[in-house]
Amino acid sequence: MSDELWKRIGPLLLCKQPRFRYPGRKPVPDRKVLCGILYVLHTGIQWEYLPTKMGFGSGNGRATLSTPATCER
Repeated sequence: MSDELWKRIGPLLLCKQPRFRYPGRKPVPDRKVLCGILYVLHTGIQWEYLPTKMGFGSGNGRATLSTPATCER
């Protein structure tokens, strides 16, 4: 995404305050998230196939951890 486009879109996004008690995962920068969304919309690929070079994982690890079979172990 070009800097010019980001200058127009960036201010429209809401600014979230970080949680201090239970921070969770590190947040992904808004610009990177928007690039990922635009990439999926442009190419038509599934979310799980986003390239890791863009800074996103496949998501398969988190999906398998939350299956019912995992809870029974």
